[in-house]
Amino acid sequence: MTDKNEETPNMLADKDQQQTSKSQRAEKKESFFANLLMNIVIPTLILTKLSSDEYLGPTWGLIIALAFPVCYGLRDFAINRKLNIFSALGVISVLLTGGLSLLKLPPEYFAIKEAAIPGLLGIITLISIKTRYPLVKVFIYNDKVLKIHKVNAALAHYNNQKQFDRTLIKASMMIAASFFLSSVLNYVLAKLILVSPGGTAEFNAELGEMTAWSYLVIALPMMIIMMGTLFYVFRSIRLLTHLTLEEVINDGSPD
Repeated sequence: MTDKNEETPNMLADKDQQQTSKSQRAEKKESFFANLLMNIVIPTLILTKLSSDEYLGPTWGLIIALAFPVCYGLRDFAINRKLNIFSALGVISVLLTGGLSLLKLPPEYFAIKEAAIPGLLGIITLISIKTRYPLVKVFIYNDKVLKIHKVNAALAHYNNQKQFDRTLIKASMMIAASFFLSSVLNYVLAKLILVSPGGTAEFNAELGEMTAWSYLVIALPMMIIMMGTLFYVFRSIRLLTHLTLEEVINDGSPD
């Protein structure tokens, strides 16, 4: 006879899960199209089409173009009241681009800057493995993607927590590798496209061209690696918890 108080993986849900679900539903979701428009499309159009002397000019064209991603990042922080290190580094990167251009520094400095930001993110990701909060939890293993309470309960039930911790370490290394790849691609792309002196209309046009190409040349490979990491973690969860993907994906349901 089965004890009514016996806990199974599907029954081990915390009482605060309902509060977590409510807060997730209340949290404002970021629009992909707004992100694309404010960070890529509008700055690219301004830099390539409106930075000549007959329109905004090189200086104001650059300032206005970079104002869109900066304001969008600050707006996101004001709404969510959370400091995201990746968003913060993105804003810093934009400000550095503007500062280096206004100082009219050679293109080599921009290539170094473009490589430094994702390289720094890769290093931070590797360092986070040794902490209590590996950054893989920011990207994949979080309440927005998975029903963490259910996964943790099943891992404890089958005594597979240590095996899953090793999975998260490997996933962190895969994410770090995507950042290091981005660093190399950023540098190569900047060296190939940015050839004019900073502070000129020609440089602004090249910067806009690089911004447009970076979405395909850099974001696409990173997305592929991230998707591979996601499937790797999902496969490990399925094997270690005996739960299906449908059972652990956070679809907003309270169970």
